[in-house]
Amino acid sequence: MIKLDRFDGNNFARWQDKMIFLLTALTIYYILDPDLLPIEEPVPNDDGTQPSAEAIDKVIKEKKKRAEDELLCRGHIPNTLSDRLYDLFTEMKSAREIWTALEFKYKAEEEGTIWTLKWLIQSPCWNKSMNCKS
Repeated sequence: MIKLDRFDGNNFARWQDKMIFLLTALTIYYILDPDLLPIEEPVPNDDGTQPSAEAIDKVIKEKKKRAEDELLCRGHIPNTLSDRLYDLFTEMKSAREIWTALEFKYKAEEEGTIWTLKWLIQSPCWNKSMNCKS
């Protein structure tokens, strides 16, 4: 079993990579794919007859597996969050909705921090030998 440290709002990229690994190992990462297509209902045959029992059973099994995988994914993501973040994101209905919200909030923050650090390092004020005036 894989145990992750709880995500508290810091090091999002590291937490996300570990979470992707966990969900991939559990073969449920596909649930977070924004291009995941819905399971198609069985269609009548070309001759107009109803779909076969096998085709109907196949769709029922696929839907059941998808629902179980969604539930597992929906459970694993919040359970790796700190209590504060768990309370914020637990009201969301789907795993993909939680994942997208976390990415939106914390990726933007990390990218903003990285951009700020790059700017500071390139800034003349970063060099202590220079006399910097505000």
